[in-house]
Amino acid sequence: MSDKPSVPVPPVVLVTRKLPNAVEDRLGRDYQARLNSDDALYSKDELIERAGGADAIVACHTEHLSAEVIERLPEEVKIVANFSVGFDHVDIEAAKKRGLVVTNTPDVLSDATAELTMMLMIGAARRAGEGEKLVRTGEWKDWSPAFMVGTQVTGKRLGILGMGRVGQVVARRARGFDMEIHYHDIRRLAPEAEEGAQYHETLEDMLPVCDFLSIHCNATPETTGLMNAERFALLPDGAIFVNAARGAIHVDDDLIEALQSGRLKAAGIDAYNNEPTIDPRFAELPNTFLMPHIGSATAETRDAMGFRALDNLDAFFAGDEPGDRVA
Repeated sequence: MSDKPSVPVPPVVLVTRKLPNAVEDRLGRDYQARLNSDDALYSKDELIERAGGADAIVACHTEHLSAEVIERLPEEVKIVANFSVGFDHVDIEAAKKRGLVVTNTPDVLSDATAELTMMLMIGAARRAGEGEKLVRTGEWKDWSPAFMVGTQVTGKRLGILGMGRVGQVVARRARGFDMEIHYHDIRRLAPEAEEGAQYHETLEDMLPVCDFLSIHCNATPETTGLMNAERFALLPDGAIFVNAARGAIHVDDDLIEALQSGRLKAAGIDAYNNEPTIDPRFAELPNTFLMPHIGSATAETRDAMGFRALDNLDAFFAGDEPGDRVA
């Protein structure tokens, strides 16, 4: 009879989407990983079936872990490590009720999302979508002083809704354009963290001073539909709207009406309702600059997000508290 100690069996981890190679390599080294090499989007029934025998799930915001799905997950599943900073796709109360641990990946995507926010801001203001279309289609025929005139970003007033990690990085980047920073959040930053930004206790107080409004708050029951017709009407005429957070923050009909009427000069959008089946009117409007939800899409950031998710798994299976636990 052998006296060799038994080798612990690595936990089984279901991975719902194709992850960066370096992240999948680490998964394969440390866990029994069920990878999604085809990057197929699982239905809720497929997700539940594939989770059979798994100890953990690495999920993305494309998976909607509703109360029903969480209730139907196999008992062996003990943790959902999200490959995202947002976790509005998970029913947190249902997870807590079941005792399912949920984590996210904060901090590591702030720079990438702030970069994209500045691109959306400048692209919308300088009519980048229209200009690129003219060049690509061969419709660019002439130049004149009145041709493709947009809005200057430098020196304008920027309102930031949600002054968390991403919002603060956006503020720092915007200062490079000499923008005047205003913000609203449920909590005021410490004076040294504000770096001269002006705090507004209410969103309604901030909106009238926003030449640009950039959304960086989480999608919660309180913030869903926050930017509606009433609040769009509080912005100065010709303001520019930017959303690189979650589409649920704005009401599609009200945003589209404000763009169609000219009350809003333009919008730069990376987050939508009902992704990827978005309201087709956004694509039809000439004054929208649209991206397909790629705020964190740099190689460096996607690797860092994956490693952060795995750090949370490592801590959990070592018996420690995951650093980014949200449930």
